[in-house]
Amino acid sequence: MPMIHISFRTSQRARLTVRVVTAGLGLALLPGLAQPATAVTKPTITVWGACEDKQLRQAGAQCAKVRVPLDYGDPAGRTIEIAVSRVKASGKRRGILLANPGGPGGVGLGFASHLRATLKGVAGRYDLIGFDPRFLGESTPITCGEPGPKPEQPRVTTARREFEESLRAARDTARRCLDKGDNRELLAHASTANVARDMDAIRAALGERRLSFFGVSYGADLGAVYTQLFPGRVDRMVIDSSSDPDATQYELFRQSGEPLERALDQWARWTAARHDRYRLGRTGAQVRAAVRRLVEGAERRPPVVDGVRLDPAVLRLLLRQLVQHGEQNEALAGVVRDLVNRPVRPGPHLRAMLDLLRSPELADSMVGATFFMCGDAGWPAGGWPDDPETYWRNMRRSRAAQPVFGPLVNGMMAPCAYWDAGSREPVTAIGNAVPVLMLQARSDNLDGALVLHRRLRGSRLLTAEIRAHGVYGRGADGGSPLPCADRAVNAYLGGGELPGEDFTCRP
Repeated sequence: MPMIHISFRTSQRARLTVRVVTAGLGLALLPGLAQPATAVTKPTITVWGACEDKQLRQAGAQCAKVRVPLDYGDPAGRTIEIAVSRVKASGKRRGILLANPGGPGGVGLGFASHLRATLKGVAGRYDLIGFDPRFLGESTPITCGEPGPKPEQPRVTTARREFEESLRAARDTARRCLDKGDNRELLAHASTANVARDMDAIRAALGERRLSFFGVSYGADLGAVYTQLFPGRVDRMVIDSSSDPDATQYELFRQSGEPLERALDQWARWTAARHDRYRLGRTGAQVRAAVRRLVEGAERRPPVVDGVRLDPAVLRLLLRQLVQHGEQNEALAGVVRDLVNRPVRPGPHLRAMLDLLRSPELADSMVGATFFMCGDAGWPAGGWPDDPETYWRNMRRSRAAQPVFGPLVNGMMAPCAYWDAGSREPVTAIGNAVPVLMLQARSDNLDGALVLHRRLRGSRLLTAEIRAHGVYGRGADGGSPLPCADRAVNAYLGGGELPGEDFTCRP
């Protein structure tokens, strides 16, 4: 199954709520096309009207649909619709600001209006444009067939048996998505390059000469693709938490293991200093050992909590989502404490995670991720080994140095390994001099971001000294804001120039 990235929102009463933002593991797609990109010459847009979403209506947004080609190589052929929202500028207008919250697989109709709290006065200078990427949300959708019968899960298992089940699930996802209706024809056009073209179609439909953009995680990769395909159409471009454009998707998964283990060490030291509260160990090594016993125990007897089976991959995945954010130290400690106790009595943090695992939104986001993860990379460009034993060998080898997260990031067996929708365009690398403001947390694949920084020769890089995925607007999501970064982005979007050199922000 595809990996997920999740944004956590914690209230002042330490109650954890969860908003699904992305699917993927900071996935690096090999973006761009060898051939020149051309915008839609005559995109059409429906009349603006009331949005279906209550929060968008409360924000004063209106919604419409932009009709675009399914295949930009055949602009007179079949068309699809892209759902867009707009909150009109309230002050001296600069233009339009599109935004994407990440993924692939994340819907974004309400994301631009969500940024208003952080944009502050700058928000009034733009028409804030949200959109659902093609085939997702309120855009022309793709739906997959119902999952096949799931085998009864054994109470006692092995790591190998769980791996075999992951292969079965990957094959089933590919089959039920590709074989339903005309999905195969549609999915051949699920790519980041086509989403970037759709963005340009939105720009043209709105009668704008240029667009500004903010994208985080996968949205950052999408922004980089847009600079490559439409360099003359960029006004202000901000990309937050990007990926290494040279790495295949499988390589990126594998590369993430070491940073995750380092983050676990940081959290373990924090938790050890609070042994009286969490009872997980008085030293970082003791806390880490407790986590290791937990995940290795799940490989023999996965815990079932409130009807949710936390198999080894799911358990490692939940740990991963929490450990990458420094402000989630308390939530992670609470989850681990609950799970090591017997019987398990879920506290608020673990209960929120269980609710997420049951949610249809998560399932939809994960399937949507598959559309683009497989459509962009395909085989062999995505680097997905077609021999399952390659994954198994890498999982086993990783355990010595990465005992907690190595089996997760090396065992990723995506449906892309079984995907045969076809790719109609060659992929190409990023390389241009468009001005871009990049943001990246030091703990979050900084080496990969530096590769992209060099490819985007006109970019400036803001490095954040925090443990996080996502730097701008953290306060609006219930996280710990980084005022230095928020000010830098707002100054740039408000009409300022890029900083003269790269710089660092600290809490």
